[in-house]
Amino acid sequence: MAGKRIQLDLPDELYAQLLRVGESMGISNPDEAALVGLAQWLSQRVSELDDKDPSQKYLVNEALDELLEKQK
Repeated sequence: MAGKRIQLDLPDELYAQLLRVGESMGISNPDEAALVGLAQWLSQRVSELDDKDPSQKYLVNEALDELLEKQK
């Protein structure tokens, strides 16, 4: 997937939680688990924005939607 790259420094506890939740979802790669988590968080925030002002709807990146669908 082409796109922008970001790099995060996570506290040990947050990283451990990312691994734990990712593994429970069948995602052993922490980068992929973080991407799924970010996509879900963005989706929720976008819905909140849409609820506040329906005329300003935002589209969630199709590639992230596809990634989430693969994880189901």
